[in-house]
Amino acid sequence: MKKKYLSIAGGAVLALGVVTACGSPSNNTGSNGSASGSASTTSNQVQIFSWWTAGGEANGLNALIKTFNKEYPHEKIVNEAVAGGGGSNAKAVLASRMQAGDPPETFQVHAGQELMAWVNAGKMQPLDSLYKSMGLNKVIPAAIINDLSKNGHVYAVPVDVGRGNVLWYNPAVLKKYHLTPPKTMSQFISELKTLKAKGVTPLAYGDKDQLGSVMLWENVLLATMGPQNYDKLWQGKLSFNNPQVKQATNTFLELLQYTNSNHSALTWDEADQMVADGSAAFNLMGDWAKAYFQSKGLKEGSQFGWTAFPGTNNDFEYVIDSFGLPKGAKNPTGAMDFLKLVASKQGQDEFNPLKGSIPPRTDANVNLFDTYSKEAMSDFKKDSLVPSLANGEAANPAFETAATQAVTMLISTKNVNEFVSALNTAAEENPLS
Repeated sequence: MKKKYLSIAGGAVLALGVVTACGSPSNNTGSNGSASGSASTTSNQVQIFSWWTAGGEANGLNALIKTFNKEYPHEKIVNEAVAGGGGSNAKAVLASRMQAGDPPETFQVHAGQELMAWVNAGKMQPLDSLYKSMGLNKVIPAAIINDLSKNGHVYAVPVDVGRGNVLWYNPAVLKKYHLTPPKTMSQFISELKTLKAKGVTPLAYGDKDQLGSVMLWENVLLATMGPQNYDKLWQGKLSFNNPQVKQATNTFLELLQYTNSNHSALTWDEADQMVADGSAAFNLMGDWAKAYFQSKGLKEGSQFGWTAFPGTNNDFEYVIDSFGLPKGAKNPTGAMDFLKLVASKQGQDEFNPLKGSIPPRTDANVNLFDTYSKEAMSDFKKDSLVPSLANGEAANPAFETAATQAVTMLISTKNVNEFVSALNTAAEENPLS
């Protein structure tokens, strides 16, 4: 059967990817005031397309732009960031521009299958020479380069690594009820029951942009299956009829009993705010949540805490942002200059402390990072690395969209067999391998 995600026509690639990390939930326009980008560009303009419009992510991007302006004064950065929808608005705009033959000089894209959708469609230039000239193969782990490569060619430069399996908590709430950060699913559910009985929202989540629900489901899946079977599922080597998939889905539904009733009206950061103000105890979200907490003035350790999602203590669910060079870019020289900065030790050391993520480069200056990030950097080197479905790494965009719709349906119907059937159909129509 034809892989639907290979088609660009009609914005089929990525425009339908309604779930992604690190997006601002606010406006639909970028910093240039245009949701559709520029129809043309002068020879020295470098359009940087992303969904980094707020908080630490915007601060990090602005730091890169400031350094770029110093190092390449003859070039002119145009920040084409598009806010809203957890990144889905940006992806829709990007798909329209690519289809119209008006690509930006470079754009934010997640490593793995989200990037491969553009590579498979013949829309990206290989960056082998850049990797060779900068010696990137020596300082970027092979597992990451593999996620950015096809047929021996690498197509994007990674700028950050996020972790998707983090359970955030309010230390004061846990202390009040004599609870400790849970390590197992049984301990987690027991604590959720205690909190619910005390009138506290046990587990906050927001799925207005559908990010929170898909991330919660995939983390329960990882905790239930373990990293090896979890990987095999996304490689098409295990069926969704596997009993562990149904077990995980039933556990997911059990967890929903302890969540906020207004979850469909909240974005991921609004759910984080419930933990920040103490109206909720826990929230499952990627480590961009740390930057959100810090933007509100909260201190790590004392005012917000973290642990790996119960059952995933030795796993690292990675979310990697990268930038590549699309074919047809009007200023490829300027794009390559920006990619050099993004790939450099200096660029990654400037960007990641502000965004709250960690650098993919192994020679990063550890002293620049806070306690959480130092722990994440250590875990990244030793834990089992697994991809995120919700954030574009694990599966092609068409399957991701279908899976997102299936999770939304599951929350409403509570029908596990119907949910598994929907996943099987999605995998048949959009093969995972």
